[in-house]
Amino acid sequence: MSVRVAVVGLGWAGRELWLPRLREHPAFDVVAVVDPSAASRAAYENGQARDGDGDGDGDGVREARPAVLADVDELDRRSVDLAVVAVPNHLHAEVAVALLQRGIPVFVEKPVCLNSAEAEKLAQAETDGGAVLLAGSASRYRGDIGVLLDLVPSLGTVRHVELAWTRARGVPKAGGWFTSRNQAGGGVLLDLGWHLLDTLDAILGPVPMVQVAGAVSDDFVNDPSWGAAWRQDGPQAELRGDVEDTARGFLVSEHGTSVALRAGWASHAARDLTLIRVEGSAGTATLRCVFGFSPNREPVPTLTLTREGRTEDIALPAEPIGVEYGRQLDDLPRLLGDPAHRGSAVADIRRNIRITERFYEAALASGAPSPDPSPLLPLGMS
Repeated sequence: MSVRVAVVGLGWAGRELWLPRLREHPAFDVVAVVDPSAASRAAYENGQARDGDGDGDGDGVREARPAVLADVDELDRRSVDLAVVAVPNHLHAEVAVALLQRGIPVFVEKPVCLNSAEAEKLAQAETDGGAVLLAGSASRYRGDIGVLLDLVPSLGTVRHVELAWTRARGVPKAGGWFTSRNQAGGGVLLDLGWHLLDTLDAILGPVPMVQVAGAVSDDFVNDPSWGAAWRQDGPQAELRGDVEDTARGFLVSEHGTSVALRAGWASHAARDLTLIRVEGSAGTATLRCVFGFSPNREPVPTLTLTREGRTEDIALPAEPIGVEYGRQLDDLPRLLGDPAHRGSAVADIRRNIRITERFYEAALASGAPSPDPSPLLPLGMS
């Protein structure tokens, strides 16, 4: 039986990332789309009309079209098994809490929330409503990450992890919600950095960090020439962004493992790069790839294993860009049906959002430009 799903939010993530994949996936039936913007709803309906059928693939087979709604309050728990929340960052927790309290399971795009107070509200709503919260973590479903994780036990005791995701030119449009701290909660640390912290969890497990140091900068965020040309977000806004475009940090776990973290929407490199290096007592594994959809990348990812001065290449599967998002959908029905999974996403969210808060606090204390601390406070406070 198909999972009846509602997509909440018709921005880029909902429209371009999740809707096409959900429509094509045999395990899901898109029964509703929700967006408060009349223009967004109209654009969606016009697109459906142009396709000429209900499933949007243009094959001429007539199927029931999803309901087009303006508010999540219009969703009925009896006809929706899962809501995919793909609204702007500052609405993630608010929308997810409202759905969870009504007993509707949710899958929330990253970052799931912006601060620890929102994480606690999500935890309470999951308990009160009896529905499960699932969090976006597509990087874990990449084939190259899977091969790397299989290597980690052979590296002995993990002593150091380096995680970096830097784009050559990839700043979201200035003045859009992505570069507004009131709506995004922060900049690249909450965007690309969320994926890196999730990958760190996969490598080390749920290990608390006892030390967090960080610095941020904003050299590129308001220069249109450093924008993400591969992503169509609409015309450039005139408002200035007030978040960081680069974040560099150093963490230490309670077991003494050190972690170097870097996320950048722009840099002076020629190509985008995601670098993950795991140094252990018995060897070092280094993965060079690119998360996400940017076409400005090396043709293929590479993974090497170094022991006692000898380096060997490790074979990686050939995969199309974005395959990890489809794989995450493959796994959602299992997670929805597993009572033991309830609460596990919140545990990960609590840990990683606290690291992010401490990172920003450290950056602010150092005197470097950083997001205003107000997004770290509970909703309703200033």
